[in-house]
Amino acid sequence: MSRPRPAAFLDRDGVLNHDRGYVWNSKSFEWIDGAVETVRLLNERGFLVLVVTNQAGVARGLYTERDVERLHRWMDRELGRWRARVDAYYFCPHHPTAGGGPYTRPCDCRKPAPGLLLRAMSEWPVDAALSFLVGDHERDLAAAVAAGVPGHLFAGGDLLRFVVGILERQDRVTGGGS
Repeated sequence: MSRPRPAAFLDRDGVLNHDRGYVWNSKSFEWIDGAVETVRLLNERGFLVLVVTNQAGVARGLYTERDVERLHRWMDRELGRWRARVDAYYFCPHHPTAGGGPYTRPCDCRKPAPGLLLRAMSEWPVDAALSFLVGDHERDLAAAVAAGVPGHLFAGGDLLRFVVGILERQDRVTGGGS
């Protein structure tokens, strides 16, 4: 296995893009200010960039897993134009009560459960001590705590400024850049 690296776990809707309610295609997608630059900065600093997102719209029948994957491929292409990349996307298509069919059930991947982060940490060489999560809901932070990773609540605005603040605080504690 490769040498452990810090990871930035990023929620999608409300962190990377404006949360307009069940964003599932490029037409409804709008980057948050500073999001692309944030991903590029994290890449340059040696962080794994791992997106962890609840996508209950699948359980609700509003769109499919394939639609979510298609949007993530589109995001990859857009990020690539700016020399930025997400290393992997993890999403939960379940909801414990809404919708119907096989996606309507309790699971261990829907945040606040830590399943998405734990799966990512099992598939990538993550140094949890140097990693962090950025989310826009308390459930995101609860998932981070349960996975042993610090969580930071993003209330909107410029994501780059917010993440630079996290990195500066982290550098003061660890004595340097990653």
